[in-house]
Amino acid sequence: MKLVITPRGFSSYGLEEIVVLEKSGFTVDYNDTGRAYSKEELLKKSQDADALIVGVDDIDRSFLEACPRLQIICKFGVGIDNIDTDFCKEKGIVVERTLGTNTNAVAEHVAALMFLDAKNLYRNIAEVKDGFWNKPTGYEISGKVLGIVGYGAIGKRLAEIALSLGMKVLVQDILPIKENELKKSAVNEASFEEILLHADYLSLHLPLVDETKNMFSQTAFEKMKKSACLINTARGGIVDEEALYEALTQGKIRSACFDVFSKEPPQCGDKLVTLDNFYLTSHIGARTEEAEKRTCNLSAEKIINHFQ
Repeated sequence: MKLVITPRGFSSYGLEEIVVLEKSGFTVDYNDTGRAYSKEELLKKSQDADALIVGVDDIDRSFLEACPRLQIICKFGVGIDNIDTDFCKEKGIVVERTLGTNTNAVAEHVAALMFLDAKNLYRNIAEVKDGFWNKPTGYEISGKVLGIVGYGAIGKRLAEIALSLGMKVLVQDILPIKENELKKSAVNEASFEEILLHADYLSLHLPLVDETKNMFSQTAFEKMKKSACLINTARGGIVDEEALYEALTQGKIRSACFDVFSKEPPQCGDKLVTLDNFYLTSHIGARTEEAEKRTCNLSAEKIINHFQ
């Protein structure tokens, strides 16, 4: 059986799992190039593959049609919007995810972005490097309202961190939130509109589906506090980036901190990326050594279990 692995993390943190996979009867082709495969490269490697472990690779219908032996795809992460799951279902290809392995990493990344924004850290460090000794006044996180839209594993972990910092937490999801989950924590469920109106920091943790595509549009920004900061570590397509540019340049919201973009990487000189009040990291929220190791382990386990 042939397994193709595209995430580069396996070459650093998943070598033990590769040995286990090989002992389980797999011929393992893993990415040790230090770069992402092109679609053509991946297709060439995958045409005779029985299993795939993929990251953000575009696994569309044409790709799947060219891989007749494929039985299972495991996402090295959570979001599967890059995989044509409808066609997989039609062809009987199992799609798995590594739920929970990067929960803490992403939640901590959001907390880091909140502090970066509140304390003017990025700008101040850059100014000091340029020889300036300015002393900007920032904000305290304690006492602020955090709105979490998407109350899954990451949203719940972020709520724990925020509550420990003295924040008030409002939560909302596209799926009903179970009452017992609310009772476990000091969070308050609120409507989407209530979160827009009251949040000082608003963090997105939703999948990119038809219901969430461009859900943050001009209408949403009009309702937010002018002092608000929008944080997106979920998927770029959830936010209308043209409307976000307008909101940031016209003072409808104060700032935005993103770890995702509609097209990654963004084009050089993208007008949104050039703004002083827009901070973008290169989709690294889940990239910690601990999370990479957990994800390597669970993805390998899911592949092995499928063929047992």
